[in-house]
Amino acid sequence: MSDNGNPYGGGYGTQQMTASAQYGGAAQAPAPAGGLVKDTTTAGFTKDVLEESRHQPVLVDFWAPWCGPCRQLTPVIEKAVNEARGRVKLVKLNIDDHPSIPGQLGIQSIPAVIAFVNGRPVDGFMGAIPESQINQFIDKVAGPAGADQAAQIEAVLEEASGLITAGNIDGAAQLYAAVLQADPDNAKALAGMAECMIAANQHQRARELLSQLPEEVAKTAEIQAQLKKLDQIDEARKLGDPVALEHTLSLNPDDHDARMKLAKIRNVEGKREEAAEHLLLIMKRDRAYDDDGARRQLLQFFEVWGPKDPATVMARRKLSSILFA
Repeated sequence: MSDNGNPYGGGYGTQQMTASAQYGGAAQAPAPAGGLVKDTTTAGFTKDVLEESRHQPVLVDFWAPWCGPCRQLTPVIEKAVNEARGRVKLVKLNIDDHPSIPGQLGIQSIPAVIAFVNGRPVDGFMGAIPESQINQFIDKVAGPAGADQAAQIEAVLEEASGLITAGNIDGAAQLYAAVLQADPDNAKALAGMAECMIAANQHQRARELLSQLPEEVAKTAEIQAQLKKLDQIDEARKLGDPVALEHTLSLNPDDHDARMKLAKIRNVEGKREEAAEHLLLIMKRDRAYDDDGARRQLLQFFEVWGPKDPATVMARRKLSSILFA
C-alpha cells in the first residue's frame, strides 16, 4: 500500500485523520466540520438526527436562506460545535426545502435550534444568541467539557474495537487518533493504531510506532500483543506455501512439523479457529511433540487474540478437555 491516501502515512495517522474528541479539556486540533456539522433532509432526518442522537446529543438548526439572523447564527454555532469536539453534532435543515418536520415540531420562528438526545427533543432556543450562551446550552445538553474523561475514552476505545471487528479499519484508526490527541501514551489506543496499521499491511510503520514508546507503555499487555503479532507475521512468511503444507498433511496427517507451520500461517491469515484446531489436533495425537510445543504455541496465540476473542474461548474450552480428560 502506498502512502498516497493512506491514513497511516505519518505519526499516529493524525496527518490525514483529524478526528477529535473532548477529553478533560485537552488541547486538540479541531475536528473537521464535515464530521460534526452537516445538512439533512426530510428523508435523512431519522438517520441524521434521531438515530445519531443515541450516540451523542444532536443540535438541529432550522433555518432558511432569506433569514438574516440565521446567517448571523450559522458561523457562531458551527464554531461552538467544532470546539466542543464531538460532545455534540450539528444538523441543519432548510425549512423552505423541507417544511414538514419543522411543522410537526411547531417551529414558528427561525433561527430555531432544538437539541435531540436518545431520539427525542429535550431542549432548544430561538434567535441568534451569543457564542457564550451557545456554549452554555451545549454544556447543558451534553455535560461540561472534561466530565468523566476516563469513561469517555473507554467508550471511544470500545467503539473503535467494534469497528475493527466489523472491518472498518479507517474508522477505527480515526477514533484511536482522536484518543491519542488527548492521551498520547494511552496503551490501548496505541495498540489499536498498530493493529490498524497491521491490517492495512503497514507492518514496518506499526513496528516503528511500537518501538518508540516509553518503557512503561511498551511493557503493557496490549503493546506486547501487537509486537508478538508482528513477530508471528514475520515468522509465517518464512514457513512455506500453505497449499503445499495442506498436501503434505493429506499424505501424512501425523506430520506435526507441517501442521505446526500451517497453524502459524492460518493464524496470520486471520483464520484463528482453523489455526487453533491444527494445534489441538497435534496435542491429541502427541503431547510430547516439541516438548508440548503445540500447547505453548496455542497459549501464544491466546496472548495476541485476547481472552474474549471467540477463537480463544473455543480453543481454551477444547484445551481444557484435553488437559483434564
